[in-house]
Amino acid sequence: MYNSKPHQEHDLARLQRHMLDTRLAVLVSHGEQGLLATHLPVLLDPAEGEFGTVYAHLARANRQWQDLAQGAEALLVFPGADAYVSPGYYPSKADNPRVVPTWNYLAVHAYGVADVIHDAEPLLAIVSRLTDRHEHGRSEPWQVSDAPADYIDGMLRAIVGIRLPIQRLQGARKLSQNRAEQDIAGVRESLSASPDHLDNQLAAHMRLL
Repeated sequence: MYNSKPHQEHDLARLQRHMLDTRLAVLVSHGEQGLLATHLPVLLDPAEGEFGTVYAHLARANRQWQDLAQGAEALLVFPGADAYVSPGYYPSKADNPRVVPTWNYLAVHAYGVADVIHDAEPLLAIVSRLTDRHEHGRSEPWQVSDAPADYIDGMLRAIVGIRLPIQRLQGARKLSQNRAEQDIAGVRESLSASPDHLDNQLAAHMRLL
């Protein structure tokens, strides 16, 4: 992805934390069927491989897995907080009106070649781990084993698993770092005061600069 130097994030722990916090990623690939994308929940094992390994599953009816099985490189997009930045947020505008709107955001892109999984046992492990992750914290968490075994067996036949060892990572952390300190503070304070909770999320990240 295009990412200017002030906004590049290279810290592996921070990149992995972003991926772990992302509930829904976008899997993008290009193969014989053209450019395909699927929105899907994923699991990151940060200790497996140099940059970590991602696990997920696709519907068997989703033809994207066929291109992945042929060795097509895949891109996983992990979106994060984002916010519109008005020129009015910059105190420096009073002295220099040569400013325009922009957008602040966080994102991580992970690249690799995926293994496609058909066997029931590892598929069940992926589905169970995903379920446990998102049921965690509920007063009565649902487990895959709560459903009838024959029903789960049928559901597993309708999906394929994905194991994607990450070969390279790109991180964007665009938080007005290219502006003067007073302008960074102006953006942070304006987003903090916004009635939009998404603006507030971005402001919280700016406090960690």
